[in-house]
Amino acid sequence: MALSAHSDSQSSPSLLADDEPSPVWALRASGTSPYVLLVDHASCGVPRRLADLDLPAPELRRHIALDLGAAEVALRLSALLDAALLMQRYSRLVIDCNRPLDSDQSIVTVSDGTVIPGNASVNSTDTARRARDIFEPYHAAIAALLDGRARQGTPSALVAIHSFTPIWDGRRRPWQVGVLYNRDPRLATALGRALEADGGLVVGYNEPYDLSDQTDWTIPEHGERRGLPHVELEIRQDLIADSAGQQQWAVRLARLLPPLLASL
Repeated sequence: MALSAHSDSQSSPSLLADDEPSPVWALRASGTSPYVLLVDHASCGVPRRLADLDLPAPELRRHIALDLGAAEVALRLSALLDAALLMQRYSRLVIDCNRPLDSDQSIVTVSDGTVIPGNASVNSTDTARRARDIFEPYHAAIAALLDGRARQGTPSALVAIHSFTPIWDGRRRPWQVGVLYNRDPRLATALGRALEADGGLVVGYNEPYDLSDQTDWTIPEHGERRGLPHVELEIRQDLIADSAGQQQWAVRLARLLPPLLASL
């Protein structure tokens, strides 16, 4: 599916000021690893024009704004594997870069009981501008990286790194890590089994979430449509809340991932 902002956004001013960073944070574009690491919810940044979505600062540091610990794990894993890494610099509360643009979860007005005032009166022009200036550049960068690797004959396998809360809706989640997939379970299943064998980790298969065309964008668009091996990895946030946990998970994944592609 081609990415295109609605026509009514074309003449609207940019959401980002000239001195604000690009939505795309790219590292090791020429990395030698076949793995390409992606973090859709890496940051809690909000463009200045949106005035923090009228949220108090503590709300923007919660899991509703970003996947806590995911960026730190990805940065360490990228260095250990020499793997290309693309991360999204703005909060999923601005626009969720892992949701289809027509999803009701693309720009939310309430998240985990928190009302998002800055999203309450978003109109079609606002929505299209967020898509044009945040969502589309991020996914265009992923596509360009994968196209370039394909032209060079460099194999690619996608690992989209996310994190999840230990407790949801008053219930403790038993999984330490989840491997998510839709039509192609090969890499997710192989990684899940390797994680289970690595110290008896409790692995959820399509837990705590399902992956589908309706709920996800990154893996269906860049993994499934291209026929690339892929997995959406969910790590429980309390396990990667500090640098020690982040390093432990990066080292674990750096050890387990490389042998898996040969078996596929």
